[in-house]
Amino acid sequence: MKIHDLVTPALLVDADALEANLADMAAALPGPRMRPHVKAHKSTELARRQAVHHGGFTCATIREVEGMAAAGLGADLLLANEVLDARRLGALDARVTVAIDSAETLAAAVVGGVREVLIDVNVGLPRCGIAPSSAGRLADDARAAGLTVRGVMGYEGHLQMLPDAAERARLTEECMARLTAAHADVGGEVVSGGGTGTYAMNTWVTEVQAGSYALMDTAYTAAGLPFRQALTVLATVISVTAPAGDMPGWAVADVGLKSLGMDHGNPAVPGGQVWFCSDEHVTFAPDAPLRVGDRIRALPAHVDPTVALHERMHLVRGEGDDAEVLETWPVDLRGW
Repeated sequence: MKIHDLVTPALLVDADALEANLADMAAALPGPRMRPHVKAHKSTELARRQAVHHGGFTCATIREVEGMAAAGLGADLLLANEVLDARRLGALDARVTVAIDSAETLAAAVVGGVREVLIDVNVGLPRCGIAPSSAGRLADDARAAGLTVRGVMGYEGHLQMLPDAAERARLTEECMARLTAAHADVGGEVVSGGGTGTYAMNTWVTEVQAGSYALMDTAYTAAGLPFRQALTVLATVISVTAPAGDMPGWAVADVGLKSLGMDHGNPAVPGGQVWFCSDEHVTFAPDAPLRVGDRIRALPAHVDPTVALHERMHLVRGEGDDAEVLETWPVDLRGW
């Protein structure tokens, strides 16, 4: 199959770029130093490629944990998110660790039959996480309830895309000072955190929870990360308007809000300037004339929600309409 056989919009993954990204990260953070985050791609087939290099995985939802376990990838799964109903997790034939940051999430782990936890610490991102000064007490309560406390986690997510690498490094150190102080009170062998934007500079954690590095997007590329853009969305030009008077010409392709994650801004269209997106359309000014029926590739600004909008991804090699479709992988961890 060639990509001109695909119905658009279609999620494409460049095989060579993907393999290069996986190999580069494995060289930088081998084995247990990396715990890839599957929320970025939601595909057990892609996770199998990561499992060649890394044995444990990070998940964001119960659905992801269940899917990874069912695919035989449950040797060491971390649900890096608070949940108040863990009964489905405790029933899995997998090693599952859950993040907790309160008495309520601790109780849910106990009732759900989860045996191992990490204490989630607020290191500066105003989201989940207990105050560093309270982390030790929660760990004591977890052990008293019969759970194994493996250590701590803390996510400096607000720093991941800062364009100034030196500023990103300085603020990462400040965040990790909070996490290491909490770890001194909590104990355990695991200090988990980090992401694609801080993977190389966060030397305080024992494992990095990076996810976007595998496929990449324009927001992370703009932050100066060394990984290749592997993910694009194939689209078809469905309308062309020629220049008239003072009005420039434009083209419209069949990819829009319902097939692109837009929270980090508009997609990029190589060889054109994007004006705006609507439900099923992207309107852009092409650098060279286009015809109705031409194919373009849109580069999403945020990989995670883009992938979650698609039922499948196509592993491809080559450029243009004659690029070969090597495999088609279901996005089988999407949904709830």
